Parts: sequence; C-alpha cells; structure tokens
Amino acid sequence: MKIALVHDYLVQYGGAERVLQAFTELFPYAPIYTLIHDERAMRGQFEGKRIYTSFLQDLPFSRKRHRFFPPLMPLAIEEFDFSQYDIVLSDSSSYAKGIITRPETLHICYMHTPMRYAWDDCQKYTQDFGFPNLIKKLVPFFMSPIRIWDKASADRVDRYLANSQFVKKRIAKYYRKDALVIHPPVNVNQFFIAKPEERQDYFLMVGRLIAYKRHDIAIEAFNRLKLPLKIIGRGPEMKRLKKLAGPTIEFLGRVPEEDLPRYYAECRGFVFPQEEDFGIVAIEAMASGRPLIAYRGGDIVEHMEEGKMGVYFDTQTAEAIVSAVTTFDEKRFDPEYIRSKALRFDKEQFKATMKDYVEQALKEHLDKCQNPNVKYQNNTSNQDVSKGGLSH
Repeated sequence: MKIALVHDYLVQYGGAERVLQAFTELFPYAPIYTLIHDERAMRGQFEGKRIYTSFLQDLPFSRKRHRFFPPLMPLAIEEFDFSQYDIVLSDSSSYAKGIITRPETLHICYMHTPMRYAWDDCQKYTQDFGFPNLIKKLVPFFMSPIRIWDKASADRVDRYLANSQFVKKRIAKYYRKDALVIHPPVNVNQFFIAKPEERQDYFLMVGRLIAYKRHDIAIEAFNRLKLPLKIIGRGPEMKRLKKLAGPTIEFLGRVPEEDLPRYYAECRGFVFPQEEDFGIVAIEAMASGRPLIAYRGGDIVEHMEEGKMGVYFDTQTAEAIVSAVTTFDEKRFDPEYIRSKALRFDKEQFKATMKDYVEQALKEHLDKCQNPNVKYQNNTSNQDVSKGGLSH
C-alpha cells in the first residue's frame, strides 16, 4: 500500500498538526504534501520526514503571511501529482481536500472543519488575523470564487471523516456529504490529577490568542470578579488583550510542553468561552480532572455533562461568564469522574481506529474498482467510531 499524507500548511503546531503527527506514526514512510512549510515555526516537528511544498513556498512573506494568498491556494494544491499512490489521506480545514487524484486512488479526508472563512463570516476572518484595511476591503471579493472552488473540490473526496458531530453537521450543510466521526487524538496520559493541597486559586485559559477564542470577554469578566486568570498562548490578539487586562490577569505566553500539565492540574477551573469544532484544550483540562466553565456551543456539548463536569453559560458575554463563575464551586465536582470521560480520546486508540478504518476502506475501494457493480455503504450517517469501534 503506497500512501501519501496531505496537510493544509505547516506554519504552527496545533490540533491539526497533532492529527498529522499521529498519521505519520501510523504511516512512517508516507511523504507529506503541504502548501507551505515553515521549519522554524514548527520547531523540529516532522523533522526527517519527506515534505513536499507548493510554489507558494518560494513567494515573499508566504511563510509568515500565508493567509494573504487565498486566491492562489486552489491552484497550488491542485499542482501536486498523486498518480503513484494507492491512497491519499488528507487532513483539512481549508485546501488540502482539494487535491486531484486518479480514479484508482482512494482519497480519504479527515476534516477538522469546512473552510470557515468561506462559509462563515469572512469579516471575522480578517479581524482574527489582523489584515491591513486595504486587504479587509478586498477579501469579500475573493470569497465567492473560493466558495465555488471549495464546493466543487469537496466532490473529489471519496470518503469523509469528521473530528466531531458538530463538524459532521457542517460537512452535511455545506458539502451535502456524509461523514464518519473519529475524534482527534489527545495525549491524555500526559495529564494528571493534582492532590487537593497542590491546587491553586487561579482559573486557566489555554490556546492561540485570536479573536474567535473570546479571551476578551473572559478578561472583562475576571476584571470585574477580581479573580486570578492565567492565559497560556500567543497570537495576533496579544497586544489588544493586554490593554484590556487588569491586575488579576496574567499572560504566560508559550509554556514548555512539560510544564503545561501542571498548570492544568493546579487550576480551580478551566474557562472555555469559544465555539470550537473540537476543543483539544478542553479535553486536556478534563484529563487533568478539572471542571470547565464553558460556552454552550460547538463540540464541547458532546463531551461535558453539566453539573458533573462543569457549568455552561449560554451567551458569549462577560456578564454570562461572571454569572457562571459566581455560582461555580470546584469542590462539587469529582476529578476522577471528569478524567474518566477524557480517556476515550487516547492517542493510541485513535491510531488503532484509523488503521482499521483505512485498511477496510482501501479493501472496499479496490474491490469496487475491480467490480464497479459492488456497492458499499460509505460513512453511514449515524456511525461514530470515536470510542474505538462502530456505534449507532
């Protein structure tokens, strides 16, 4: 079985890159195709792997300003040649799914989300990434052709996998395609439950400092509450958020990977005000036995039981967070129970599930190529393999 991996761009290490990392462990000899690769930003991740990039790699500023080049990305992803492969496994939140393969090649796409800035608010996209005013005015003119390409390229995928039920619904909405849910991997064994006497008085947020994560309303809430909030992460919103922050807000920037579990384990509660396709940081907090204060939206509602694992608030406002924190009592929650609900996202379980799925999908695909009259039920609508097997 000759296999290739495709990823949108390697310019930061986040949740999508963790999925790619698991794929490279499953298929260690598979090359990686990506639009842009910033080795410095990746800090040694995927070192030693065969990585093929597009012509965008050589354009000025492409590694730091890759979001300035949406009109060129469809052309760039389509230039890759996959004619020598039996199977291509893409993981995509934008362009990777748009590769062109021959009929004999099976293309499986693990989708993190349909292209958000094409189908959701493109003005929010320009705000999130700090575009100059001229670019902000031009972006909407590019969105219509990009949406047309995005919908057309969605038909090139043979099988879709979704990282959550939330994304599965978005795939059905925008692409009219079905998807099987396999939740992404989390290194749950990296995290631990702290002893009660080791816990501190602070609340915690972890993640890139970009607008949709809604650090702003959390900061406003904790300013009013005069309670300590530690924020781990960096991003384009850093400067603006620091201006909003009062004396109880502490920005820790990027912390070493080995220190992160301690911050989770020792916090009073984890604050999660954003709508996410799949919130890996929320699962990490759960693996640390810490209760959540979460916005009732996106993927988190699939995983957090209200009253047993944390509390929800229903609007993305500082007032709603203040109300939730005021009634929050971490002593009401059982850390062992919270952690138990995170263990099903174990990385090794993800790899085993993916391996079985890919092998079975390829077998069915080859059978179908040899006998076109054979029909298989592809990605049935009510299946979810997130627990290591098919469930209805």
